[in-house]
Amino acid sequence: MSKLLPFETVRTAEKTDYTIIWLHGLGADGNDFVPLVPELRLPESLTIKFLFPHAPVRPITLNNGYEMRAWYDMLSLDRNNTTTEDDVLNSVTWINDFIDQEIENGVPSDKILLAGFSQGGVIALHAGIRYPKKLAGIMALSTYIPFDENLLAQTNSQQAGLPIFAAHGTRDPVIPVASWQDYAPKLESKGFDVEAHSYEMEHSLCAEEIRDISAWLKKVLS
Repeated sequence: MSKLLPFETVRTAEKTDYTIIWLHGLGADGNDFVPLVPELRLPESLTIKFLFPHAPVRPITLNNGYEMRAWYDMLSLDRNNTTTEDDVLNSVTWINDFIDQEIENGVPSDKILLAGFSQGGVIALHAGIRYPKKLAGIMALSTYIPFDENLLAQTNSQQAGLPIFAAHGTRDPVIPVASWQDYAPKLESKGFDVEAHSYEMEHSLCAEEIRDISAWLKKVLS
């Protein structure tokens, strides 16, 4: 196994039963969603280790080569030509390493959940749907699916019926809500257990969404 990316860790208890690997968006870092953990108000009985990896710092073509943390290069705003599939799949290998490490540490694969916001959501979906062992679920927040035909054609049978929380803001100026309206039904048509939500917000999270995430986690990780 290759060396893991640097990451932040938050535990809801000293001994945990579940692991959530949560991926940040473009230009943020692993600390971005750390403050969200207490806001989820999860019951003490649901013991979770949250891992928040830091994407590597790299030049971004769309930003004139300015360097920032990113899971893949952004070539344009055209959702059909936003990046390369090889770039996405390279990041998938990094997330697979985190999953593999947790399994080696004794966490069953079906107690490991992937979550991601924006770019992080892209990687969470591409990694989770392809992963060869059954996972607990995927949270896809304010995201989209590039290369969706290839991804859905490569769905691993182990992920049949996988719970997916798919949420988006109706006023998102970064990733239009049309992306969510496109990919969520496609996932459902492939047999995934999709819980889709939209909110009156931009490219962010809101209080109602956090409550819905909490309720979904309680249901999925019960």
